[in-house]
Amino acid sequence: MNANVYQHFRKDEHPFIDSVGDWLEQVESQYAPYLSDFLDPRQAYILETLIRQNSELEFQFYGGYEQAERRRCLIFPDYYEPKEEDFEVELLEIVYPVKFSTLSHGKVLGTLVNTGIKRDYFGDIISDGNQWQVFIAKEIANFVENQVEKIGKISVRVEKRKYTEMILPKDDWMHERTTISSLRLDNLISSVYNISRQRSKQLIESGKVKVNWTENTRPDFLVDLLDIVSIRGFGRIQIQELEGKTKKDKFRLLLGVLRK
Repeated sequence: MNANVYQHFRKDEHPFIDSVGDWLEQVESQYAPYLSDFLDPRQAYILETLIRQNSELEFQFYGGYEQAERRRCLIFPDYYEPKEEDFEVELLEIVYPVKFSTLSHGKVLGTLVNTGIKRDYFGDIISDGNQWQVFIAKEIANFVENQVEKIGKISVRVEKRKYTEMILPKDDWMHERTTISSLRLDNLISSVYNISRQRSKQLIESGKVKVNWTENTRPDFLVDLLDIVSIRGFGRIQIQELEGKTKKDKFRLLLGVLRK
């Protein structure tokens, strides 16, 4: 990648940029498609930007369903016609005693990650309030099916499902427009959830905040386009658009907000 690509992105994103560079090179030299693991929206945005700037290659995202947040990307030469099975995404359902127990996104994800599998192999975890399903990289589907027998204290079975059996996920994202004085993480949280900067700082410093599924303890961290911020006990925020600045030099944002 040429050096000036890096300046548009955060330092901690440089290793990902290097990986993308390797993927593009591989497709160009082998003239064959490359399939990524599951990417979060911010990574997908970086990948798309780099491909448009640096190559003639085609690309397509797929995460199992239309609104998927985490998606795999297939990068391919222009002669290639991608099919759904090229993305190697399996749908698994978590079968559990619905009447006597409740599952949550955090519990399901925690259990999956505790099997020793990287987060990158899982797509979205979806629920309609009762049923729970997860999109997963095909290569680890059997392993997960055999490995996962309990979520917390609840006995479960994990079973493969056809796409026709996919549940309709409940989507509680609300679109909200806001203006804030800076893109600092503590500032964003305090203005969206209407809490003091001090309280917001404490939540961040005590490890209750994740940016793109990774714990972030820096109140002064600057959020950027398509970041997803989750705040334990409060909900989630996605930066959907940066809409420029106001006359008073404040940032205009379009956000997706989930409130607990």
